[in-house]
Amino acid sequence: MCASGKYSSRGPALIPRMKTRHRIYYITLFSVVLLGLIATGMFQFWPHSIESTADWTLDKRSVHDAPLVRLPVSSPIPERGDLSCRMHTCFDVYRCGYNPKNRIKVYIYPLQRFVDEVGVPISSTGLSREYNDLLSAISDSDFYTDDVTRACLFVPSIDVLNQNSLRIRETAQALAMLPRWDKGMNHLLFNMLPGGPPDYNTALDVPRDRALLAGGGFSTWTYRQGYDVSIPVYSPLSADVELPERQPGPRRYFILSSQTAIHREYRAELERLKEENGEALLLLDKCSNLSQGAASARKRCYKGQVYDYPQILQESSFCVVLRGARLGQAALSDVLQAGCVPVILADSYILPFSEVLDWKRASVVIPEEKLSEMYTILKSIPHRQVEEMQRQARWFWEAYFSSMKAIGLTTLQIINDRIYPYASRTYEQWNNPPVVKWSSVNSPLFLPLIPPRAPGFTAVVLTYDRIESLFRVITEISKVPSLAKLLVVWNNQNKSPPEESLWPKIAVPLKVVRTKENKLSNRFFPYDEIETEAVLAIDDDIIMLTSDELQFADAFHAHRPAQPHSA
Repeated sequence: MCASGKYSSRGPALIPRMKTRHRIYYITLFSVVLLGLIATGMFQFWPHSIESTADWTLDKRSVHDAPLVRLPVSSPIPERGDLSCRMHTCFDVYRCGYNPKNRIKVYIYPLQRFVDEVGVPISSTGLSREYNDLLSAISDSDFYTDDVTRACLFVPSIDVLNQNSLRIRETAQALAMLPRWDKGMNHLLFNMLPGGPPDYNTALDVPRDRALLAGGGFSTWTYRQGYDVSIPVYSPLSADVELPERQPGPRRYFILSSQTAIHREYRAELERLKEENGEALLLLDKCSNLSQGAASARKRCYKGQVYDYPQILQESSFCVVLRGARLGQAALSDVLQAGCVPVILADSYILPFSEVLDWKRASVVIPEEKLSEMYTILKSIPHRQVEEMQRQARWFWEAYFSSMKAIGLTTLQIINDRIYPYASRTYEQWNNPPVVKWSSVNSPLFLPLIPPRAPGFTAVVLTYDRIESLFRVITEISKVPSLAKLLVVWNNQNKSPPEESLWPKIAVPLKVVRTKENKLSNRFFPYDEIETEAVLAIDDDIIMLTSDELQFADAFHAHRPAQPHSA
């Protein structure tokens, strides 16, 4: 009884305590297992890579804190460079794959300090401010990825912008040591100052295998069409000097030359042009009476008179850009910033971003052998065209030259357009300013695109005094169902058009516009009466076109409105 009573008195108290302990134990065990499974799943399926890094920026890690990498003397050296490389032979487009945004992904290698076996760096300057700005711009853009497995394009953090600061062999060895180098496949190098004395080659001398080169001094001999990208030589003055935008128009000087390292034969020819044309041409040189330094670099002189540079460039309609020791010149960027039309005399030079930019709209290219004819050539250009070129020059600088960011992202966009051609930017997007800034502009090249105010098409009929033929044309055109309006351009200043009651009765508005001069080009004037996107310009004696043919032409235009069409 006592034993039984003792058991029964303790039993009910012990059993609940044992259950509570077991419950806590199993709950804890289950939680640990569950957390382990979740962590394993995240590791397996979350995008990651042992080569992934945080966002590339010098703000997070100083150059001096970057890992030190010693290059053995026996390190492999890439091949010189394959001049036959094209996108379909030396670039693996399958790395880029398909993505909804049609945008390549660019990976920047982590910053490292490469030295040879005795500890001497491969570069005398390390990472330049310009290259840091370039890499930072890429890392802040939509092109950037920190996941190396998703990358389509690889950009080394090795600065090769200025070949003068590089040890050629050791730099090539450092490139070959990059973990994803693979003979330079899908790698992009930026270089603005190629070559060195005495030859000054027009492409980077560092052996680079199949890597793409964004170069600032390509010639037709070294540029791989459709593979390399010709970029401008960045001018430090772009960041240090702010030039207020100036409205296009006549300037104080007609031609200005401001480069200081011009070959003596070219300078002699310019001096001869100066003697022939007097004050129309200003020929500047470096100031011999000023001490050397940053301040003197912003001055130019002529016969003891000192001018501020680059401000003086805004005082000329045309500015000469001659080749120097290198084909690419930073002076081109200064000239564009000033809104001065560059006159480029550098045979075989591949102009920056010429793959997409129409340089005929912003510059004049003259063969070096015709330097003596420069003044005559420039005088033959109409004033209105000069003004439009001034506008375009300034806009080119703003959009593509003004910063290392602009240069870097333009380069990536060009490569992106090659890989995704169906989503590439159009000629108009590359070359037309997005917003008209000058109220005096009336060229259709610079007008913003707006939807038409009316459907269908407007017929513009140019006539002089062939009344019978004119009426037949009007009658035939009026049969076209999609005709919205008929505009008659009366080109006869000595005779009035017929009375209103004599004109054919048609179902659409008919408007007669009288011109001040008898010009054939009057048919192309953007009259306010035109409210449609499609316009049919026709003479008063064209009577062979039928209404069915005109309706078909309008339907075809509606299907492909971005392209001009002709019979």
